[in-house]
Amino acid sequence: MADTLSSEALDLIFREARSYNGWLDKPVSDEQIHAIYELLKMAPTSANMQPARIVWAKSAAAKDKLAALAMDGNKDKITSAPVVAIIGYDIDFHEELPWLFPHTDAKSWFDGDEEGRKEGAFRNSSLQGAYLIIAARALGLDCGPMSGFDNDAVDKAFFADQPRHRSNFICAIGYGDRESIFARSPRPDFDKFNRID
Repeated sequence: MADTLSSEALDLIFREARSYNGWLDKPVSDEQIHAIYELLKMAPTSANMQPARIVWAKSAAAKDKLAALAMDGNKDKITSAPVVAIIGYDIDFHEELPWLFPHTDAKSWFDGDEEGRKEGAFRNSSLQGAYLIIAARALGLDCGPMSGFDNDAVDKAFFADQPRHRSNFICAIGYGDRESIFARSPRPDFDKFNRID
């Protein structure tokens, strides 16, 4: 096993990867969706809490329903994408901890602390959403993460059967149209926002 990824792999995932606004007419298969999840679930979360709950809007009906709840600038990004992942989180993720983190009674850490659970679920589902982007890129797909939608309306439309689930952000996935991206925005040098103490 190599100690590090190749420069080409790092380009694919980070340096040359972009956030896309438009998509080629090329489908994303259910097998690819499963492959993304099989990678992202392996990355770390606090106490292996795994709070992300993802709806993969793939049908035209699902994408149209989601687009109707998004700002105008995001509607076409959603409907034209092969699939859009709605990354949500479960406020009651702790109920799953007895099997997800069996080393100790981790569930008791969160019993009776809904605000703490909301904070932990939001933070760790954000991590899992980032892992989703990395996984999709590693598998040769492009991503277009976005906010700019009515979270409460999306929760009612897509998590109605799970009232303790909340949407975090969404991510269009497919094969990006290079004509849809802007010039690369600036990225800061290390010293701008970092220090080593």
